[in-house]
Amino acid sequence: MTGFFNVYKEAGYTSHDVVAIVRKLTKGKAGHTGTLDPQAEGVLPVCLGRATKLADMITGQFKTYVAEVMLGVTSDTGDMTGNIHSRRPVRFDEDAICKVVEQFRGPQMQVPPMYSALKIGGKKLYELARAGQTVERKPRAVTIEDIRVIEFRPADDCFIIDVTCSKGTYIRSLCMDIGETLGTGAAMGALLRTRSGDFSLDSALKITEIREAAESGGLDGLVLQVEDMLVFPQAFVRADGVIMAKNGNALPFDLVELPRNYEGKVWLHGPDGLIGLYTVDTTAAKLRLEVMM
Repeated sequence: MTGFFNVYKEAGYTSHDVVAIVRKLTKGKAGHTGTLDPQAEGVLPVCLGRATKLADMITGQFKTYVAEVMLGVTSDTGDMTGNIHSRRPVRFDEDAICKVVEQFRGPQMQVPPMYSALKIGGKKLYELARAGQTVERKPRAVTIEDIRVIEFRPADDCFIIDVTCSKGTYIRSLCMDIGETLGTGAAMGALLRTRSGDFSLDSALKITEIREAAESGGLDGLVLQVEDMLVFPQAFVRADGVIMAKNGNALPFDLVELPRNYEGKVWLHGPDGLIGLYTVDTTAAKLRLEVMM
């Protein structure tokens, strides 16, 4: 079984839990494409079989989240599940909130939170944090492609943001930075991932739905094909180039049918179907293998 499941991760599951369940149900290889915190919910694409080799491409795509920003409170984890560090009074000014939120649009440097799976010196940060250690984290370049306030809840000193961001962005850090800029401090409340690349919330499946399909023998019908979720042009190898292609060799242009004047990645097909993902090297006039399917 090769392809993807678009899983709706519910609160209480870790991303590892989801992968372990899928691996058991499919009796094959599986891997996720970007960790969601245990309390977070939403879209978690899971790669199956040979598609696990494509995980980095899915992980690298932009993701969209809806998050609660809880003003006037800070915690050790950066969200409301942690130990509260401070509470400050809040003057809830909707115009000021919108202006500050808008400042976070675009490229920027962000410090990862201590409670994260990022490794420093071979140790995950959350392991060090749980041991009472705090280490210096270097700011990392991220991009907030879009951010806007979609709801105000002044009675709770809370507002809701919709954020589209690059790989490596921590929404908890974003909420904390917004709070500090507003002068009140902030922690993240609920978090929902609504999109990861072309995987969207409206088609995501809960674990119970995948389990029921497995029990009824209908898992194949839930698998999303690699070419549908990673859209690249198609190329075709001639019969005398098939063996070279299946052996992973670079293919001269005279052995393939390519889109005219195209540079980039292509899905290469042979007489029996999909062979792999290739990159068009115009300098050498060859196709070079990226991932064998």
